[in-house]
Amino acid sequence: MRKNAEETGDVILQVALTFDHDAISADVGEGSRVFERSVGELGPRVGLPRILALLAQESIPATFFVPVHTARTWPGDLAAIVAGGHEVACHGWAHEDHAALAPAAEKELIERQRSALTEAVRTLDPGAAAVRGFRAPYWSLSPSTLAFAEAAGFSYDSSLGWEETRITPVRHGDAHAREVSQLGSAGKLLEVPISRWLDDWAWFEPGRGGGPPATPSAFIEVVRAELVLAHERALNDASLRTGVLTYTFHPECIGRGSRFTVLAAIINTARALPGVRFTRLDTAVARVSA
Repeated sequence: MRKNAEETGDVILQVALTFDHDAISADVGEGSRVFERSVGELGPRVGLPRILALLAQESIPATFFVPVHTARTWPGDLAAIVAGGHEVACHGWAHEDHAALAPAAEKELIERQRSALTEAVRTLDPGAAAVRGFRAPYWSLSPSTLAFAEAAGFSYDSSLGWEETRITPVRHGDAHAREVSQLGSAGKLLEVPISRWLDDWAWFEPGRGGGPPATPSAFIEVVRAELVLAHERALNDASLRTGVLTYTFHPECIGRGSRFTVLAAIINTARALPGVRFTRLDTAVARVSA
């Protein structure tokens, strides 16, 4: 049997399975509806246990972006994630749209959510490091979001799609106008790139009624093709081997019925390729920073 890349050190491509454990956090505000909340609750009730069992069976570490609302409403979920050896990262307090917040309110929210989630994790694991990762809910950022995240002490963000797999510094101070855009300077915060193409929600919950959802087989075709191509490119370009191909899933979405087969398709495809390592995002970022 071929050894895992983790054992031999011959890593060609890192792959991250990341999960936004939103649960009902986006549907607790004014005007929210009972049905939408019930859909979100499928995450804690069905999706997360199914996901954690698969990850344990396959010995795969993952990253879970957890709103503080979810961590406090379902503390057992947070405990199960930590007990499984997975990373816990920030995803808002109650899945707020950061682009809609006033600067002072956004700054306070980013600081408060990191402090609260770190405290919750350390209650379960007293030796745990402070939460390192941030992902903006809806991938919606204000011009100041990344600067606030960097100042709050985060090591990385995972909300932008400007690369395929390379982990690169964020940029601060961009100025955009119709005539020309002035690009800012690199910050200390690192960016782990994402793509809507590799996000289950975009395929299976397009606007919650805004269009027909895709079939699992259609999504499987894409996630497998992206994995094979990323591996091929990293084989031919060693500079890509510290990058990470990041998939984004939601327990209430990918954990339901036939959609769950997407995860097995990714795992089986990855295991058939030499030098593929499943990784937590904090581990991938540490490898770049070393």
